[in-house]
Amino acid sequence: MVRMRTHLVYAHPHNGSFNASLRDEAVQTLEGLGHTVTVSDLYAMNWKAVADYDDFGPTENEHFMAAAGEAWAKGTIAPDIKAEQAKLLEADLVLFQFPLWWYTVPAIMKGWFDRVFTNGFGYSPSRDWPRFGDGVLKGKRAMVVVTTGAAESHLSDRGVNGDINDLLFPIQHGILFYTGMEVLPPVVVTGAGWQAEYADVTKHLRERLEAVAETEPIAYRKQSEDYDEHKRLIPGREAEGTTGFALHIAG
Repeated sequence: MVRMRTHLVYAHPHNGSFNASLRDEAVQTLEGLGHTVTVSDLYAMNWKAVADYDDFGPTENEHFMAAAGEAWAKGTIAPDIKAEQAKLLEADLVLFQFPLWWYTVPAIMKGWFDRVFTNGFGYSPSRDWPRFGDGVLKGKRAMVVVTTGAAESHLSDRGVNGDINDLLFPIQHGILFYTGMEVLPPVVVTGAGWQAEYADVTKHLRERLEAVAETEPIAYRKQSEDYDEHKRLIPGREAEGTTGFALHIAG
């Protein structure tokens, strides 16, 4: 079995919650398999969720993106950001666990992405910056573990909430794959708090974690291979009739 260094980024305010139990189950399962695990519990850390100039140290640059890049180059990025970046660089697998609030991650986790994936680390305005399959975190695996009160049917292809794969596309493709990570299919817990059976949920989570090294990632198309100079999908790469987010998944 492949031993993996795993980092879990976790966001839920209540330490006695359904989510907290799943967090503990994940850590216990991974450690039981011989993996090493670190956890960033954002609420427990009182994580600063707002990206601002205080993240950069002394600067006279009024352009926010440029100031971020300058701070990265000078090494003056805030210590809490540096610490999170170091955890990512050391990890083989990164898990992101959160409840789906208003169709996205909780604000504290969005702030984690905004601050940690800063200019120079997660992205760059440079046209030559590697992205969508070739970023700084290339070679690492990522997996979302998300809970939602909506029933499975509500999040299906014809469900009123929209397909869960579409809802997660901005996170899985737009953030995780953008920075180079191989994104595994998510663990989605529907009916959390009223319909989901805890024993069934934990069994499924354990099974997914046990197979995490062998699981095939979502076949997102790499920018360097399937898109033209205008960053549009090259005609003919998709199956006839394919539209929307599905265009960006091969197969």
